[in-house]
Amino acid sequence: MGAADSEQRVRVRRKRMTGEERRRQLLEIGRALFAERGFDATSVEEIAARAGVSKPVVYEHFGGKEGLYAIVVDQEMRTLVGMVSEALDADSARNKIEKAALALLRYVEENTVGFRVLTRDSHVASGTGSFASLINDIASQVEYIMVDEFAERGYDPALAPMYAQALVGMWALTGQWWLEVRRPKREVVAAHLVNLAWNGLSSLEAKPRLRTKRSR
Repeated sequence: MGAADSEQRVRVRRKRMTGEERRRQLLEIGRALFAERGFDATSVEEIAARAGVSKPVVYEHFGGKEGLYAIVVDQEMRTLVGMVSEALDADSARNKIEKAALALLRYVEENTVGFRVLTRDSHVASGTGSFASLINDIASQVEYIMVDEFAERGYDPALAPMYAQALVGMWALTGQWWLEVRRPKREVVAAHLVNLAWNGLSSLEAKPRLRTKRSR
């Protein structure tokens, strides 16, 4: 079978893909490349080549590499912040912290490629969020818990935003570390995170365990 026949089959397959299907394909390819190489080392040429299309197709859908990257980052941030926010509906402050820590680690485990994208520094030209802004987004969800707890315990509620940043930063950086080592299992990591966050260094439990039911 000649090269002309092969090229014709490729063109036919391309025509069968709808605009929305092509967009999803390019997003998945871009997501994988950004996770593997980062923004700067990823080119429109490579994205197009992996999709089997020409460069203008990428520009047509996203306006360039920056637009594609912005959508990938936005989708991942929405997913992670949504999972953590849902976990914060628990019935007590400690349970909220436990479930939020588990939610972040579950995201790392189930969305490894996405988390790699988020933990890489975003390019200035991309105009999108970075790992620091992700921490800010989650911390804003945690802050109201800290305010209530501080008020009940007689602490200054004005300090709640700072403590929320510290708490979420600890979760996120531990998740970044766990992304590579994958041990111990996520429930154990979450238990130790809660141990430090809830008990503090002066009152650490020797063998911490989660009190909430295990997440899937």
